[in-house]
Amino acid sequence: MNAIFESKEEFKELYLSSVTSLSGKPFENTSDIDRFQALVKLVASKARAVQTDTEKRVHDAGQKRVYYFSIEFLIGRLLDNYLLNFGVRDLVAEALEELGSNLETLEEYESDPALGNGGLGRLAACFLDSMAHEGIAGYGNGMRYRYGLFKQEIENGAQHETTDDWLVHGYPWEVRRQDKAVRIGFGGHVVGVEENGRMVYHTEGTDDVLAVPYDIPVVGFGGNTVNKLRVWSAEPVEEEFDLDAFNAGDYAKAQAHRAEAEAISAILYPNDAGEHGRLLRLKQEYLFVAAGLSSVLDTFRSEHGNDWRLLPEYVAIHTNDTHPAMCGPELMRVLIDEEHLEWDEAWDITTKTISYTNHTILPEALEKWPISTFSKLLPRVYQIIDEISRRYNAAFDRTQDGWQERLRQTAILWDGEVRMANLSVICSHSVNGVAKLHTDILERETLKDFYALTPQKFNNKTNGISHRRFLAEANPTYARLITEAIGEGWLDDASELAKLEAFEGDASFLERVGEAKRANKVRLAAYVQRECGLTIDPNSIFDVQVKRFHAYKRQLLNIFKVMDIYNRRLADPNFRVAPTTFIFSGKAASSYTFAKETIRLINSVADVINNDPRVNEVMKVCFIPNFRVSNAQLIYPAAEISEQISTAGMEASGTSNMKLMMNGAITLGTMDGANIEIVNLAGAENEKIFGLTAPEVDELRASGMHFAWDMYNNDPARLGRVIDELTDDTFSALSGDFESIFNELMNGNDHDLVMKDFASYVAAWEELTQSYSDHMDWNRRALHNTASSGWFSSDRTIREYRDEIWGA
Repeated sequence: MNAIFESKEEFKELYLSSVTSLSGKPFENTSDIDRFQALVKLVASKARAVQTDTEKRVHDAGQKRVYYFSIEFLIGRLLDNYLLNFGVRDLVAEALEELGSNLETLEEYESDPALGNGGLGRLAACFLDSMAHEGIAGYGNGMRYRYGLFKQEIENGAQHETTDDWLVHGYPWEVRRQDKAVRIGFGGHVVGVEENGRMVYHTEGTDDVLAVPYDIPVVGFGGNTVNKLRVWSAEPVEEEFDLDAFNAGDYAKAQAHRAEAEAISAILYPNDAGEHGRLLRLKQEYLFVAAGLSSVLDTFRSEHGNDWRLLPEYVAIHTNDTHPAMCGPELMRVLIDEEHLEWDEAWDITTKTISYTNHTILPEALEKWPISTFSKLLPRVYQIIDEISRRYNAAFDRTQDGWQERLRQTAILWDGEVRMANLSVICSHSVNGVAKLHTDILERETLKDFYALTPQKFNNKTNGISHRRFLAEANPTYARLITEAIGEGWLDDASELAKLEAFEGDASFLERVGEAKRANKVRLAAYVQRECGLTIDPNSIFDVQVKRFHAYKRQLLNIFKVMDIYNRRLADPNFRVAPTTFIFSGKAASSYTFAKETIRLINSVADVINNDPRVNEVMKVCFIPNFRVSNAQLIYPAAEISEQISTAGMEASGTSNMKLMMNGAITLGTMDGANIEIVNLAGAENEKIFGLTAPEVDELRASGMHFAWDMYNNDPARLGRVIDELTDDTFSALSGDFESIFNELMNGNDHDLVMKDFASYVAAWEELTQSYSDHMDWNRRALHNTASSGWFSSDRTIREYRDEIWGA
């Protein structure tokens, strides 16, 4: 363990100096925010010193570098995590107490960087953590969003999006690298000139912006490796200030050029419903790809010169979903136009260097861009794509039956669109899914034609999570108990959590497992009281569903269950229900009306139930606004039921299921995504599975025999009653009724099979909660889930990527 401070006294001396130099005040006169910023600056400076050593080691060893391109990196707060990884968290906490300060208080001043939204971005952050832990020279490449997605506020039960001004106090972890800025051009026209017997192309008349990188340290556990995350901010190439417009009072026009450039990196996922939003999104995707590749190639050139044949030997470029799909054509453009390689050599280098992770089977998530938009904004990149497409089509095997349909399905350019998923597959040497079922579906359905053509490209890499962040850091009470039982080796090697199985028959240890859970529930209840003004009972079951809102994730099914239990309790006061707090959290995309209506329904049901004395002693509904890493780290440790109820065959993997399992929650879910691996690892007897399987879903849809109105009519007392309540004013007092959800279900024929799985789901929930009264067995199952969860460490996932894809 590379402890950056040898003793408390050394830390105090360095820290007091940092506080004074940063604030210009004696320590006793400083504010907590002064003390926080000085602490981060001190730890960051130590991290950068280790980073310098890491870079020298990588260079001297000729180590292969891995660049992980992702439009999201949901890194969360870093201070506590880095103190843990450097092995000095307890030392710093004790020293601060002796100085009259408090580590937890200071940590609350750290903002959640708004660089991501959901599982895609959090996975990328966990992967960076694990690459550093494994000693891989692994670097993130993404965007530095000024405002991120949005800050979610709930007003009258509805989601409202406000600015997430996470940079209002600056971000002390980052270093601006103006010297590494890259000029990026949009628009213009392509000009070809003959030089030395070959055509050379360049683009003239472009509208240029400057991509400026900011570097954030990535500290691996043990403190021996510090890599970096590089995020790019868009700025004007030159400061163009229209003095005449300013003096005339037109202040917006005076700075219009700067505003237009900065808009590119202002917002994560700009609304692409209109042309302006689509252009902005495409600019964003090209900027972080083009600037990132420029940085990658500069590093390679400084170490290996211009022998580009060596690029796949020393560089791996991994594209996280389709947002970085332009890595292939942009690398080709640089190698051909700037380095003057012939097409075939450039193509060989490109495809050996790039690999691709697919994260979805949803058609709307497999990005497509209108050729007219794409070719106008990025004319030379489009020419490269067009040539890749032409060569792919020309070489296509036309000897097999059905080749026309196979070519149609795998073509990059079709129906006036650029298909980014197809481009990603064709430009990569490896394509992986993120859970066994997901990869099976990719091979069998979504990308089946590619799989038939190049089965050797396809492989599975089940997602993982950082157990150090989401167990050791998020759940210190439980983590201390684990370390006391099996030693601290599990922090380095999550497979050692399996040693906990030896304690499943130890009654006193199981009692302490329950005590740790209750402490976390008390902690979350205090947060809910403070943030939501709602009192929840730590003695009730904490039933948790926290994730991005989407129809297939079926938060609607969950709240239907709550409505059904409420109805049955009112109809029969003797109906027994285990006291439960139903906890929801997550954001809906700003333009996703159905998801936002589901949030409004949840809060409207909460308003009724929480204020109804007939039921609120045994059930409450809690929506925690603005789900993010910092409050997730309070929610996961407190959860007892993990709701993983997506329509089978729709969830690629999920990672909340892993985080909740690791913290001792019992999975209530469908056989979907990584739930399948959870059941295989922990045993079906320690989870609660319900509903249709993926093959049954496919069979039902193919049969054409699923009718929402039949489901409604077959169960009028319960399911029918719940459906009626969407429009009969039962839950409309807060903000109106829910006719749009009713129409989506009944007139849209319940695409996500909420009604079909309703009875099975509620029955499974009742059976699971009835077993809660046997606290000893519940704690045993909770402990068994933790003991079985080590395989889900992102360390394991990254080792598989390293050995089977990157060769690093």
